[in-house]
Amino acid sequence: MEEPPARLTTKPSWLLSQLAVHAHRLTADGFAAAGARGYHYRILAALAEFGVASQAELGRRCTMDRSDVVAAVNELAERGFVQRTPDPADRRRNQVTLTQTGENHLRQLDETLDRAQDDLLGPLPDADRQTLIRLLGRLLAHHQRG
Repeated sequence: MEEPPARLTTKPSWLLSQLAVHAHRLTADGFAAAGARGYHYRILAALAEFGVASQAELGRRCTMDRSDVVAAVNELAERGFVQRTPDPADRRRNQVTLTQTGENHLRQLDETLDRAQDDLLGPLPDADRQTLIRLLGRLLAHHQRG
Protein backbone atom coordinates (compact mmCIF):
# COMPACT_ATOMS: atom_id res chain seq x y z
CA MET A 1 0.00 0.00 0.00
CA GLU A 2 1.28 3.44 -0.90
CA GLU A 3 1.84 5.90 1.90
CA PRO A 4 -0.72 8.73 2.19
CA PRO A 5 0.37 12.38 2.27
CA ALA A 6 1.79 13.57 5.60
CA ARG A 7 -0.82 16.33 5.61
CA LEU A 8 -3.42 13.62 6.15
CA THR A 9 -1.54 11.42 8.60
CA THR A 10 -1.18 14.30 11.06
CA LYS A 11 -4.92 15.08 11.13
CA PRO A 12 -6.91 13.42 13.92
CA SER A 13 -10.07 13.40 11.79
CA TRP A 14 -8.33 11.39 9.07
CA LEU A 15 -6.71 9.01 11.55
CA LEU A 16 -10.02 8.42 13.34
CA SER A 17 -11.87 7.76 10.08
CA GLN A 18 -9.23 5.28 8.94
CA LEU A 19 -9.29 3.48 12.29
CA ALA A 20 -13.10 3.46 12.24
CA VAL A 21 -12.99 1.48 9.00
CA HIS A 22 -10.68 -1.11 10.61
CA ALA A 23 -12.70 -1.21 13.83
CA HIS A 24 -15.92 -1.77 11.92
CA ARG A 25 -14.39 -4.57 9.85
CA LEU A 26 -12.96 -6.31 12.91
CA THR A 27 -16.22 -6.17 14.86
CA ALA A 28 -18.43 -7.03 11.88
CA ASP A 29 -16.25 -10.03 11.02
CA GLY A 30 -16.23 -11.21 14.64
CA PHE A 31 -19.99 -10.83 15.02
CA ALA A 32 -20.61 -12.56 11.67
CA ALA A 33 -18.52 -15.53 12.79
CA ALA A 34 -20.75 -15.70 15.89
CA GLY A 35 -23.92 -15.49 13.78
CA ALA A 36 -24.71 -11.94 14.85
CA ARG A 37 -24.58 -8.31 13.80
CA GLY A 38 -23.70 -5.14 15.64
CA TYR A 39 -27.40 -4.26 15.99
CA HIS A 40 -27.97 -7.55 17.81
CA TYR A 41 -25.20 -6.76 20.27
CA ARG A 42 -26.53 -3.25 20.93
CA ILE A 43 -30.02 -4.50 21.71
CA LEU A 44 -28.90 -7.41 23.87
CA ALA A 45 -26.48 -5.16 25.79
CA ALA A 46 -29.19 -2.54 26.40
CA LEU A 47 -31.65 -5.14 27.65
CA ALA A 48 -29.02 -6.69 29.93
CA GLU A 49 -28.06 -3.35 31.42
CA PHE A 50 -31.41 -1.54 31.60
CA GLY A 51 -34.01 -4.32 31.59
CA VAL A 52 -37.28 -4.66 29.72
CA ALA A 53 -37.82 -1.96 27.10
CA SER A 54 -40.15 -1.03 24.28
CA GLN A 55 -38.82 -1.21 20.75
CA ALA A 56 -38.96 2.61 20.60
CA GLU A 57 -36.88 2.87 23.79
CA LEU A 58 -34.35 0.43 22.35
CA GLY A 59 -34.07 2.54 19.21
CA ARG A 60 -33.35 5.69 21.21
CA ARG A 61 -30.98 4.01 23.63
CA CYS A 62 -29.07 2.14 20.89
CA THR A 63 -29.19 5.01 18.35
CA MET A 64 -30.95 2.81 15.81
CA ASP A 65 -33.66 3.58 13.27
CA ARG A 66 -37.07 2.16 14.17
CA SER A 67 -37.15 -0.19 11.17
CA ASP A 68 -33.69 -1.54 12.08
CA VAL A 69 -34.85 -2.18 15.65
CA VAL A 70 -37.91 -4.08 14.42
CA ALA A 71 -35.83 -6.22 12.05
CA ALA A 72 -33.17 -6.95 14.68
CA VAL A 73 -35.72 -7.75 17.40
CA ASN A 74 -37.51 -10.08 14.95
CA GLU A 75 -34.21 -11.89 14.27
CA LEU A 76 -33.36 -12.10 17.97
CA ALA A 77 -36.86 -13.35 18.87
CA GLU A 78 -36.69 -16.05 16.16
CA ARG A 79 -33.51 -17.36 17.78
CA GLY A 80 -34.96 -17.24 21.29
CA PHE A 81 -32.63 -14.48 22.52
CA VAL A 82 -35.45 -12.06 23.36
CA GLN A 83 -39.12 -12.34 24.08
CA ARG A 84 -41.57 -9.77 22.75
CA THR A 85 -44.89 -9.29 24.55
CA PRO A 86 -47.61 -6.63 24.31
CA ASP A 87 -47.21 -3.79 26.80
CA PRO A 88 -50.08 -4.10 29.32
CA ALA A 89 -50.29 -0.29 29.51
CA ASP A 90 -50.52 0.12 25.71
CA ARG A 91 -51.35 -2.97 23.64
CA ARG A 92 -50.04 -1.23 20.47
CA ARG A 93 -46.53 -1.27 21.93
CA ASN A 94 -44.28 -4.30 22.42
CA GLN A 95 -42.08 -4.87 25.43
CA VAL A 96 -38.83 -6.72 24.75
CA THR A 97 -37.21 -8.94 27.40
CA LEU A 98 -33.83 -10.65 27.34
CA THR A 99 -34.05 -14.44 27.75
CA GLN A 100 -31.50 -16.68 29.45
CA THR A 101 -30.47 -17.92 26.01
CA GLY A 102 -30.00 -14.28 25.01
CA GLU A 103 -27.84 -13.63 28.08
CA ASN A 104 -25.65 -16.58 27.13
CA HIS A 105 -25.36 -15.33 23.56
CA LEU A 106 -24.50 -11.83 24.82
CA ARG A 107 -21.63 -13.27 26.88
CA GLN A 108 -20.32 -14.96 23.73
CA LEU A 109 -20.61 -11.68 21.82
CA ASP A 110 -18.81 -9.84 24.65
CA GLU A 111 -15.88 -12.22 24.20
CA THR A 112 -16.00 -11.70 20.43
CA LEU A 113 -16.00 -7.94 20.84
CA ASP A 114 -13.16 -8.10 23.38
CA ARG A 115 -11.04 -10.01 20.86
CA ALA A 116 -11.78 -7.37 18.20
CA GLN A 117 -10.75 -4.61 20.64
CA ASP A 118 -7.52 -6.46 21.43
CA ASP A 119 -6.81 -6.81 17.73
CA LEU A 120 -7.55 -3.13 17.05
CA LEU A 121 -5.48 -1.84 19.98
CA GLY A 122 -2.80 -4.54 19.79
CA PRO A 123 0.28 -2.30 19.65
CA LEU A 124 -0.81 -0.23 22.68
CA PRO A 125 0.06 -1.15 26.27
CA ASP A 126 -2.88 -1.27 28.69
CA ALA A 127 -2.23 2.20 30.15
CA ASP A 128 -2.28 3.75 26.66
CA ARG A 129 -5.49 1.88 25.84
CA GLN A 130 -7.17 3.29 28.93
CA THR A 131 -5.96 6.80 28.08
CA LEU A 132 -7.23 6.47 24.50
CA ILE A 133 -10.63 5.24 25.67
CA ARG A 134 -10.90 8.10 28.17
CA LEU A 135 -9.95 10.72 25.56
CA LEU A 136 -12.26 9.32 22.89
CA GLY A 137 -15.09 9.25 25.43
CA ARG A 138 -14.45 12.88 26.32
CA LEU A 139 -14.48 13.91 22.65
CA LEU A 140 -17.67 11.99 21.95
CA ALA A 141 -19.42 13.50 24.98
CA HIS A 142 -18.39 16.98 23.88
CA HIS A 143 -19.78 16.54 20.39
CA GLN A 144 -22.99 14.83 21.54
CA ARG A 145 -23.76 17.83 23.74
CA GLY A 146 -23.10 19.96 20.80
